[in-house]
Amino acid sequence: MSNVIRRNPRLERIARNRLHPQHAELNTGAEVRGPTGLLRKNPHAVGFIGPNGIKRIDRSAKSGSNSLLRRTAQKTATATVELPLHQVKTPDYFIAVVVDLAAGRLSGHDKDVLGQAHQLVAELGGQGAVLAVAFGPARDVDFGSAGADRLLHLPDYQGYCPEQKLAVLTALEAQYTPRFWLFPDSVQGGADFGRRLAVRLNIRAATHAWQVSAQQTVCRGGLDKTDWQRPTPRVLLLAEECAMPVSETRHEATPIDVPVVTKVDTRIEDLGAVNVDPSQIALSEAEFILSGGNGVRDWDQFHQVAAALGATEGASRVAVDDGHMPRFRQVGATGTWVTARVYIAVGISGAIQHLQGIGQCDKVIAINMDPGCDMVKRADLAVIGDSQAILAELLALVSGQSEIPLETDEASRHVA
Repeated sequence: MSNVIRRNPRLERIARNRLHPQHAELNTGAEVRGPTGLLRKNPHAVGFIGPNGIKRIDRSAKSGSNSLLRRTAQKTATATVELPLHQVKTPDYFIAVVVDLAAGRLSGHDKDVLGQAHQLVAELGGQGAVLAVAFGPARDVDFGSAGADRLLHLPDYQGYCPEQKLAVLTALEAQYTPRFWLFPDSVQGGADFGRRLAVRLNIRAATHAWQVSAQQTVCRGGLDKTDWQRPTPRVLLLAEECAMPVSETRHEATPIDVPVVTKVDTRIEDLGAVNVDPSQIALSEAEFILSGGNGVRDWDQFHQVAAALGATEGASRVAVDDGHMPRFRQVGATGTWVTARVYIAVGISGAIQHLQGIGQCDKVIAINMDPGCDMVKRADLAVIGDSQAILAELLALVSGQSEIPLETDEASRHVA
C-alpha cells in the first residue's frame, strides 16, 4: 500500500468552513494533521469558555490535552543555563570598577561598565582580573554573573559619605594599583566619586566616555552632539551603553580583604533622605507605585490611599483614555517602563503592553475580581475581591481606624 498522503478537497473545505455541520467533528483538538502530514495548530480550538461567556486561554499549563507538553516547554525555557566559569587564579593586574549599586541592585549602567572592563582585559591580554567595588547593602545581587573576578563589598558604608569611600579607594590604589579605574558617569554616585579620585590621584579623568580602548578614548559632550578623542587616562567615567554586558561567562567574584583605611576627619554629615511628595516623582524613578485601571470605581478613594501609603500614582491605558489619570501617569510599553520595588495594580486585567512595562518590578501585588486574569498570574501576591472595599479597609488600616483585620479566607484572598 502506498504511503503517499493524498488530499481530500471535500474534508479540507469542511475544516475551513466553521459553519458546516461536520466542522466540529474534523476539528476536535488544538492540533490537526494537515494534507502534507505536518501537525498544524488550530487557533479556534485553543482555550475554553469561562463562566461569564468569554473565551480564555489557559497559560498556566494545568489543563488541556497538551498540559504535559506545555509544562515541559516552560520548564525548559525557564531552566538556568550553566555558563562556563572564568577563573583568574593569579592576576597580573587589576581593572577596578566602582559600581553605583543604587537601591541595592546592579543597574544596566553598572553592567555596561563591567563589560567595558572585560573588553580592556581582552585588549591588554595576560591574566587580568576585574575588581568590583560596591558600597552599601545589596539585595540578591549576583556579582559573578555580571563579570566580577574579585569583589570588595562594604555594606556598612550607607548614605552619603564620600570622604570615607574615597579613603577606601585610596587604600585600594596603594595596595593593588589598578591599571584603570572605571566609574559609571551617573548621578547615583559614580560621577562624584570618580572626579574625587581623579583629583586625589592628580589625573585628568575622561568623562562621559562611550568608546574606550587601551590607547584612545572617545568622549561625548555638547549635549551629546560633539565627540572628541584623547589618550586613555587611568580614571574613566563611562556613559551608558559604552559596552555590552557580560553574558557568555560567569565569574568567581572572590571576596578580597578590606584594605587598611586611615582615619578620616569627616566634614560632611548625612542627615537622611528628604521627604518628597510622591506625586512629584516620575514613574520611571518611583520605588513604590499604586496603579489603577478599569476596575477602580472611586478615584477619590484611590487618590486618598495613594497619599496615605506614600505611593506614586500610575494608571493603565484604559484609565488614561477614560480621563481618570493624565497621560504621563500611564504605565506600560505605550507609556512608561517602571522599575519599582513594589507595584500595586488595582483593577488592572494585565494587557501584554502593561505587563511589559512592569517587567522589571521586584514585587507585584494585584487587586482584582477575576482570579484568571493575566495580572493575577503575573503577581507575586493577589487579593481577589472588590477593589473599593479592599482599598477602604486598607485606608482604615493605615490610618489606624480599623478594628477588624482583612479577610484571609480562600474566597477573598488568592496567592499567585
